[in-house]
Amino acid sequence: MKMMYDTIRSYVPISDLNINITHSKVVGVIIGKTDSRGFPDRKNAGSERFTFSFTVKDSPEHFINVSAWGNEAYIQGLSSRFQIGDCVVIENPLVVTKDYEKEERFCPSTPSTYRLLVTETHSSIRICSDLETEARILPLFHMPIKDSRDFYSLGDITANGQSLDGHIINILAAVQSIGEEKYFTKSDGRKGQRLEIKLFDDTGISFPFVWDKETIGLLQTLTQREMVLFIADARITFDSFRNCMIATATSKTIITLNPGSDVKLDSISDVLTVNQLKARSQEHADVFHCITYVFITNLELSSSISKVIRKRCAKCKFRINEESQKCSNDACPNQGQQLQAPEGFDLLVGISDHTGTLQSCNLAGTVAEKTLGCKVLPSTRSRSGMRASILSCALADPVEVKQNLASFVA
Repeated sequence: MKMMYDTIRSYVPISDLNINITHSKVVGVIIGKTDSRGFPDRKNAGSERFTFSFTVKDSPEHFINVSAWGNEAYIQGLSSRFQIGDCVVIENPLVVTKDYEKEERFCPSTPSTYRLLVTETHSSIRICSDLETEARILPLFHMPIKDSRDFYSLGDITANGQSLDGHIINILAAVQSIGEEKYFTKSDGRKGQRLEIKLFDDTGISFPFVWDKETIGLLQTLTQREMVLFIADARITFDSFRNCMIATATSKTIITLNPGSDVKLDSISDVLTVNQLKARSQEHADVFHCITYVFITNLELSSSISKVIRKRCAKCKFRINEESQKCSNDACPNQGQQLQAPEGFDLLVGISDHTGTLQSCNLAGTVAEKTLGCKVLPSTRSRSGMRASILSCALADPVEVKQNLASFVA
């Protein structure tokens, strides 16, 4: 099938890229980026070519590696204009078939058969300025590239000991403490930077994780004991000096801050009463999803306007502090830049059925707009205990309610 794209208005999805597409325009959030580096230019003796790579994502399942090549001034300038977490538009890249052997050794693993090549002569990269596109793309930054259940606990790593030496694994852990940047000179004379943090989870504490210059820019403002990391493809090695295992970020590593997942409503099939919902939440600490047939019995629209309508950062979706008018996320990629914070509903509602009532369910964003039939123009969750968020809300068919609840009221 031959596909044509409007290169002025439309972006080519990463899933549709192929070597026959020209003059394409790709948009995505940067989920990984390497330091720039130089190589001897084989065509011009005595001179160097410079390069850096990054990975962009435009949907939960699709992401691709991008390489930029050029002289030192072009590469250093281009690399400094954007960072991990930015939404960028790549115009007129060359689509090439990737070298699987090199990609698997040196680059993040991607589902795409291709990679993108950017050059000063033919291509350009810019920060996306369209708020609607940003709102669609940026949440992907918090979705891991690997199955979020596929990871080693820190206790597992310690228990396996040196049998994991040299292995590439996934880790899910929280930030315990952050060290200071260390500067050193590499074997080729270039300057390097490293930063070490300590990770912890419910199976272990003070586990060392080390990364390099480019990742430092993203993570040195992390909030200790609050930020969770999903680290895809970290290298595990035994440190003989410390006599313990450590994890290191490599050019293959992708780090996801506060990982979440995109819930497909069609995949939710469990029907629960309010009491069953409460019971399951006490039995299992993990997040779960269900359908429930209820009445909205408490809707606080008469509260102060700040408790009904809130601003959220367009970059990371965290709340905006009312007093400072700054994003409450210390690690937000937009810190220090012009604030973009659309307003939206952020309500706490109570829902009830014949078995009980569940208070303080979060009803926010477009789900709240559809439920209430109105929008915010212009465009307090509990800190502990059970928390519920409404993903979709619509009037129920009485016949459907009777069929699903018959077993509960019999």
